[in-house]
Amino acid sequence: MTQFNGGSGSGPGDSVLDFPALEQRLKRMRNNLPGRAILLAILILAILLTSVYTVDPEEVGVVMRFGQYVRTAEPGLNFKAPLPLERVIKVPIERQLKAEFGYRTERAGVRSQYSASTSLKAESLMLTGDLNIADVEWVVQYRIVDPAKYLFRVRNVEATFRAMSEAVMREVVGDRTVNEVITFGREELAGLVEAKLQELCEQYETGLKVEQVVLQNVKPPEPVQPSFNEVNQAEQEKEEKINTAESEYNREVPRARGEAQQTIEQAEGYAINRVNRAEGDANRFEALYGEYRKAPDVTRTRLYLETLGEVLPKAGRTVVVDEEIEGLLPLLSLNQTTVPGGQG
Repeated sequence: MTQFNGGSGSGPGDSVLDFPALEQRLKRMRNNLPGRAILLAILILAILLTSVYTVDPEEVGVVMRFGQYVRTAEPGLNFKAPLPLERVIKVPIERQLKAEFGYRTERAGVRSQYSASTSLKAESLMLTGDLNIADVEWVVQYRIVDPAKYLFRVRNVEATFRAMSEAVMREVVGDRTVNEVITFGREELAGLVEAKLQELCEQYETGLKVEQVVLQNVKPPEPVQPSFNEVNQAEQEKEEKINTAESEYNREVPRARGEAQQTIEQAEGYAINRVNRAEGDANRFEALYGEYRKAPDVTRTRLYLETLGEVLPKAGRTVVVDEEIEGLLPLLSLNQTTVPGGQG
């Protein structure tokens, strides 16, 4: 073994350089260098992979540094500090979400499949204002409009939102009769639930916006549904008969009023005609009487002639004979209707 003494002395405190041991150590370092390079490359790759992320067009990225919200990343390629310094939660703000009550959609498509188990009926069975039970199935469509509030203001916001929706629906249904809920009041009920639910979302700062509340199926409970259908059928028949009677009334009454008005107007016209004719006859008689007083013989003769002029043309053939003539019939041609030269 070759040793090198670092000084002039050879005491035990002197440094001794062992070349073979140094060579082995360097050899071991050279053998470990590829492993360390691989570890370093893996570390660099992990840092890069956790520093670069992509946000889809319908999403935004909420960046948290040590669990605290710092910023919101827009869609596209983004960068952040590597884990565990910063973490990203992607929130779908452009996607329309929905919460179903009383049923669940098992498979959506052209022929969607739904399930309505007994446990789900606890959500939809409600007490109405007139102390009846209604089975109300509905869906709430909503969107996330404030990702920061959605993630950090309310713990378990989805469950809270469902509880709020159910509470508002029960409140509104409890203020109405079963007929309003099942028949003609459904649209008003859905609009009122939408407005009240949005108020609660803003009050609790959930970061959600209610877009629509749709009543999917509203019906009485299954045990009483046959009786309820019979009642509805009777009410429909009642309404039909009332509408028929009102239609007959609206058709007959105006016609009777028109006929009565026509009769009244005809009577008034006849009365006016008779009065005018009577007044005309009276005036003519008074004028004639005035002339008669001035010349009675002349007036009498004129009246006689005028009367004959009116009567004789209507009498047809007229024969004037002496009452003492006998055997006149063979001389008369009874088949002639006129006498040449005038009346004979």
